[in-house]
Amino acid sequence: MSACAVAAAARGRCLAAALSQARAASASTRPWGGLRTALGAAGLGVGAAPRRLLSSRNRPEGKVLETVGVFEVPKQNGKYETGQLFLHSVFGYRGIVLFPWQARLYDRDVTSPVSEKSENSTGHGSKEVKGKTHTYYQVLIDARDCPHISQRSQTEAVTFLANHDDSRALYAIPGVTHISFGISPPGLDYVSHEDILPYTSTDQVPIQHELFERFLLYDQTKVPPFVARDTLCAWQEKNHPWLELSDVHRETTENIRVTVIPFYMGMREAQNSHVYWWRYCIRLENLDNEVVQLRERHWRIFSLSGTLETVRGRGVVGREPVLSKEQPAFQYSSHVSLQASSGHMWGTFRFERPDGSHFDVRIPPFSLESNKDEKTPPSGLHW
Repeated sequence: MSACAVAAAARGRCLAAALSQARAASASTRPWGGLRTALGAAGLGVGAAPRRLLSSRNRPEGKVLETVGVFEVPKQNGKYETGQLFLHSVFGYRGIVLFPWQARLYDRDVTSPVSEKSENSTGHGSKEVKGKTHTYYQVLIDARDCPHISQRSQTEAVTFLANHDDSRALYAIPGVTHISFGISPPGLDYVSHEDILPYTSTDQVPIQHELFERFLLYDQTKVPPFVARDTLCAWQEKNHPWLELSDVHRETTENIRVTVIPFYMGMREAQNSHVYWWRYCIRLENLDNEVVQLRERHWRIFSLSGTLETVRGRGVVGREPVLSKEQPAFQYSSHVSLQASSGHMWGTFRFERPDGSHFDVRIPPFSLESNKDEKTPPSGLHW
């Protein structure tokens, strides 16, 4: 795909659409041309003129395009290293890889032979699904892009229960925000391997984030030229229980793909009983051209104690997002608590079509498991 073709795709439409076409060109064996981005904006494009205006509705008034790097061919095999610069293929932000996680992906869109013996995910009324190892990355997001993706993606909330007298207290890992418990700047996310569009830059500080220079050091002799400082290694080790990504669940209904990532947060005592907390991140993605809008959620929450709770409501986190060809995805995080050490959740999202008709999209069943060797939650932020 030529640089001009990518630029043409970017004009008059959302960046995600242009990136989708760029990603489709990843099979090419030649490096891509200069990557240009609107200063302080999430809009990115490729063009012949460094100061070419980006005629996208996402472009702030008066902003111009500036070269920030050169695309690399995405890796079909292997992992990206610490320090790899990238664009997110769906949300379009600039970021840098901190370190990888090896997760188990339970994809209900992939049929597994019943005869195979494997690790499986369980859920009420659901088929047995084989888990497959899949790479995700802990990343930093460029602070200049965060304001422009906030309506489509809540950057991950790495929250945990603190070792504190107030059993209801929730704290956040540095560099993270959350809609309910945001106490620190946004900019930490989990990104799937296939969502990475790698690029290189000659800039020694290509990502603007308060943690960038605390975690990474420029070394021109390395590829990529950004290496982990001891502070990053120490931060990863100390916060591992609250950062670790282990299971990912995915299912598609009528071209709407739902991906769920649960995280265990910890346990607290309340009124002579134990209360276990989890957070979960959900991504909704429209794989079709038809515009749809999320209207309702319907959850079923089963606890090992034997209780079954039903939750219904309008939208999610106070929003009713529209998923279109130009803006196909929406991502958010929420929390759930049980008075048992394990359980599971499943349900549906109700969407509305332009003609007023509705359809239900399945939320893949996912387990809520507490850590067997639970460690004491931190009393403060670890560095």
